[in-house]
Amino acid sequence: MMLRNQPALQEYDPLLLWSALALLMMGLVMVYSASIATAEGSKFTGYQSSYFLIRHCVFLGVGLIAAGVVYQMPLRFWQESAPWLFVGGILLLILVLIPHVGRSVNGSQRWLPLGLINLQPSELMKLFAVIYAADYTSRKLADMGSFLRGFVPMASVMLLVGFLLLREPDFGAFVVIVAIAIGILFLGGINVRIFGLLVVVLLAGFVMLIWMSPYRRERIFGFMDPWQDAFGKGYQLSHALIAFGRGEWFGVGLGASVEKLFYLPEAHTDFLLAVIAEELGFAGVMVVIALFALLVQRAFVIGRQALVLGRVFSGLAAQGIGIWIGVQSFINMGVNMGLLPTKGLTLPLMSFGG
Repeated sequence: MMLRNQPALQEYDPLLLWSALALLMMGLVMVYSASIATAEGSKFTGYQSSYFLIRHCVFLGVGLIAAGVVYQMPLRFWQESAPWLFVGGILLLILVLIPHVGRSVNGSQRWLPLGLINLQPSELMKLFAVIYAADYTSRKLADMGSFLRGFVPMASVMLLVGFLLLREPDFGAFVVIVAIAIGILFLGGINVRIFGLLVVVLLAGFVMLIWMSPYRRERIFGFMDPWQDAFGKGYQLSHALIAFGRGEWFGVGLGASVEKLFYLPEAHTDFLLAVIAEELGFAGVMVVIALFALLVQRAFVIGRQALVLGRVFSGLAAQGIGIWIGVQSFINMGVNMGLLPTKGLTLPLMSFGG
């Protein structure tokens, strides 16, 4: 996203950098606040209250080092590696489904245990989908108006990815990856009629997938009226809404959340925004939303600048990352606010990692 090889552009975008750092630092503080009670629970007997903070700091450091390394690498490397990275991602998605290889948690087999860490292939696949879709579209610009030559090849590989993700199952990751792919195709100039048909087919497909799964149907019913079964299907959402209600305008104060005290499940991961709402109030939530909006806006500006300079892959990759962060943060926030059914997606740059 930094586009180092273009002299007409800045070495880096200050607003992009500072908005990302602000989200990382705010996330660090809130992960510590939200995880103190979790570390003191029976599942983590003998652990220090700072266990999750220390672990989060370690992986935050690893991520920053990785970002520095990636910054030094030419964008040409990523474009040339796009097909191989995508194939590698598919192999990891297959590997995680093999019994006794992938790790199952709460009925979902999404993780590969690697000693001290658990690797989630679907997270890598989101990045690989951005790179592959940007490379594919930049190579197929002349075919974007054709259904067979422009759309079908991309749709075929995305169906394979979707099949593997739904076997885990990880419906949330599937939604994000599909959004990335169709977003980049749209920005690359896919035929408007094909795009409209694609949206209709995808919406119908998502509805069918939800209806065919009793588990997903229960989530929808719990989302529609969480108070009807507040101790069952609506438990997570009802406590998230209570957290938002308690926070009012300016919150109950940093560290003073009640809902994180074993009431709100996954307070430091999926429902971190609810803890932010309770402790920092409406004002804190609006700061988070503004930072994400700024981050996504800068990604699209950088992408547009690259496209103007003729760097199609660079531009689409930057905008694809903007779509990724924008869609995932929107879904996570929507779930926390009761606007969308629960999906199991974390808040990018902020939720506990590692």
